[in-house]
Amino acid sequence: MGIVGNLSSDHLQFFNSQGYLVIESFSSTEDVEALRKRMDQLLDGFDCSSSASIFSTTNQQKTSDDYFYESAEKISFFFEEKAFDDDGKLKQPKQLSINKVGHALHDHDPVFQKVSCSEKMSGILHSLGYKRPVIIQSMYIFKQPGIGGEVVPHQDNSFLYTDPPSCTGLWLALEDATTVNGCIWAIPGSHKDGLVRRFIRDDNGVHFDKPSPSYDQKDFVPVEVKAGSLVLIHGDLIHQSFENQSSKSRHAYSLHVVDTLGCTWAADNWIRRNVDPEPLYVS
Repeated sequence: MGIVGNLSSDHLQFFNSQGYLVIESFSSTEDVEALRKRMDQLLDGFDCSSSASIFSTTNQQKTSDDYFYESAEKISFFFEEKAFDDDGKLKQPKQLSINKVGHALHDHDPVFQKVSCSEKMSGILHSLGYKRPVIIQSMYIFKQPGIGGEVVPHQDNSFLYTDPPSCTGLWLALEDATTVNGCIWAIPGSHKDGLVRRFIRDDNGVHFDKPSPSYDQKDFVPVEVKAGSLVLIHGDLIHQSFENQSSKSRHAYSLHVVDTLGCTWAADNWIRRNVDPEPLYVS
């Protein structure tokens, strides 16, 4: 049976004009709990003495190690910048110190694969016009209480570039996301201005090809959502999130999808897979 689009014309009109869309109650409480429980199990099995890779959006050079590169095809664990004391020891348990887990949960874990590759998810991509979509990365993001780091203003197409650009982010809230615990903020309509800069991998590691423009914080609007809501994010939308200074975490599961029909994956993207990802469908 072919994949059927499941977004309404109103949904598509809002997404095309604003650059993002919230689909409430996309995932059931059971699906959300299954993802959170499975991540608890993965964390329990993670030996943090074997790795201390830190994820930062404010210092990208710090992330350019082999552990980061190899995570494109693995389930890898990245710590918050503020998780360690001056002696390099964790200040609190690993469960409260991890920034994210990525970038191939959808490939290697059956629980995450089931949600990622569902007909429901494919139906959204069909509605958006994808012909042969692939999930190019997946991340479980924790936004830990007190230390959950900021994510600076960015566009997803910068990191996951195809020619022509084709990236869409699918951000599933696993807990309520509010202005208090670090929800997404976006500049509505900013996707219409096109891609500002690229994130390049070369002999010098990873870096942006030009400095970030400055943005007026008054232009951003909060995207507050309930657990189970899915946020669609256009690849050129300017969006960010602030530090989580509250006592509540803000777990989310994020997928990024690109098209492989009529779109060419850039050789200088940070992700260089040894095995091409399987398409979710071909239409």
